[in-house]
Amino acid sequence: MRTRPLALLSLAAAAALVLAGCTSSGPDASPSPTSTGDAAGDLCAAAAPSGEAVESVDVTGDVGSAATVEFSAPLTVDAAERTLLVEGDGDALADGDLVNYALTIFDATTGEESASEGYDEDLLPVQVSVGTGPDQFFGCAPIGSRIVMAVPGSESSPAAVWVLDVLGTTEAVASGEEQDAPEGFPTVVLDETGKPTVTLPEGDIPTEFEKATLKKGDGAVVEAGDSVLVQYHGVSWNSGEVFDESWGKQAFSFSTSGGVVQGFADAVVGETVGSQVIAILPPSAAYGEGEINEEDLTGQTLVFVVDILAAATPPAA
Repeated sequence: MRTRPLALLSLAAAAALVLAGCTSSGPDASPSPTSTGDAAGDLCAAAAPSGEAVESVDVTGDVGSAATVEFSAPLTVDAAERTLLVEGDGDALADGDLVNYALTIFDATTGEESASEGYDEDLLPVQVSVGTGPDQFFGCAPIGSRIVMAVPGSESSPAAVWVLDVLGTTEAVASGEEQDAPEGFPTVVLDETGKPTVTLPEGDIPTEFEKATLKKGDGAVVEAGDSVLVQYHGVSWNSGEVFDESWGKQAFSFSTSGGVVQGFADAVVGETVGSQVIAILPPSAAYGEGEINEEDLTGQTLVFVVDILAAATPPAA
């Protein structure tokens, strides 16, 4: 199924700041070290507490359909508040889950609806891990739950009331059918979690961009301009060392129209969601030609193994 970008990142600036830690830095035009973050902890305890503001909101509507609310506007929201309005009967969310959800957002100042997304079509999943931001919203809510949030405002966005429905989870690894890699490609071995290890073949370093499908997913085709959620593992062919990866951190989301080196975008465009691909990026498709530099990856040929977890079609202008 095609999905749209994570709507909440553009609908409420205050909430965007809370959710800004959802991804690792990724293979951008100017690579920088990434942090593993704190993967330990309790999602239940990480959820924002309830409070007077959120408890004053009256919500109607069924889980999985757009909500309506009533509250006395303007609603004063001094800090993030949360209540579990409906407790679902599905599995509780666990650290690292990629959550499928729908939401309705209301302006706390006026009481008017700001947005309603995810009920008729999917949104890009958001990863819930302790200490990353979304944990305050979702906590360890079971699938099928409805959550009400009161979100404080900022200079660029008013306070808001969110109604979040927890619809399910997305697999955190590529789930497609295994394929044979072409002769001469690096060998990829996966551990029990799906994390890859790459073994480079002997011989000359390739000089052209190449890619191959290692697992063929049955999801939608990633198109140019889409937003994509992936796990990735990057190895320098020059040094044989791993220079970056999302494994052990957060799944990485990016737009294929910019924000990453061209070869990384080319690796996923034309592939299907659920696939795993391996791509060989010469310097011209990576961080540029020139004398080899270990710090900024200039002049290096890179190998990426990428699990395509979800794709998002931008809304029409």
